[in-house]
Amino acid sequence: MSDAHRFRTYRTVILILSLLMVPLGLATKVYQGPFSGWAYDYAGDVVYETFWILLGVFIWPKVQPVKIASAVFIITSVIEFLQLWQPAFLQAIRATTLGKLLLGTTFVWWDFPHYFIGCVLTWLVVRYLKSKLVPAFK
Repeated sequence: MSDAHRFRTYRTVILILSLLMVPLGLATKVYQGPFSGWAYDYAGDVVYETFWILLGVFIWPKVQPVKIASAVFIITSVIEFLQLWQPAFLQAIRATTLGKLLLGTTFVWWDFPHYFIGCVLTWLVVRYLKSKLVPAFK
């Protein structure tokens, strides 16, 4: 397999994984089994980070995954702190389903460890995939 083909395969895998995160993230909001409270409140945080990291890696495949994961953690942390700010225009955005999913509604300290877990786990998965599929990365 040529290097170009391996790189395309890597990007395809990243794209498929990122697209799978959308229904998985939405599923955390409707899951009704064991640990449903945790799934509703925090599993979505892990999936949210995973989606944005995978999307970033797909868009900027030559950037080190750790840099993308770090940027996603910082940006989502800023968004979490923005939940403390309640101006009318942000409240109007948060009142929509998409706004609620992207910006959240309530500041929760416990979101931060789950953001971190999502970033670290996703970075490890991307690093593994890149090491197996992109020869120059090894």
